[in-house]
Amino acid sequence: MAALPTNTVPTPITPTPSVQSAVELILNVLDDAKAEETVSVDITGKSSLADHMIVTSGRSQRHVGAVADQIIRALREKGFGKPRVEGLPHCDWVLVDTGDVIVHIFRPEVREFYNIEKMWQADFAADAH
Repeated sequence: MAALPTNTVPTPITPTPSVQSAVELILNVLDDAKAEETVSVDITGKSSLADHMIVTSGRSQRHVGAVADQIIRALREKGFGKPRVEGLPHCDWVLVDTGDVIVHIFRPEVREFYNIEKMWQADFAADAH
């Protein structure tokens, strides 16, 4: 068995950015992108899907797509990796999933139709106080 060279330095482990850091980054991007009616909900322990959910609206399909692109780019640049994305071809409802944070970006009519906030209504009411 060969011995390891004494000059070998272990590769440092890069810490994974926190959920709170991701949420703050996403909320800043949404603000900069002029997303509308943004709601942020901590769902830690309430869902196995993620720890946090953000729901927001874009004014048009083009705006929804642009907002999603800005979030994806910012997450990559800040070391959060490549999120899973659904809905980009049509941009009526785009879902960006980092694993810990799920972002729903809707056109207003689509958001009203699906009303996913209703599912979390008690949580929204509790967070508002």
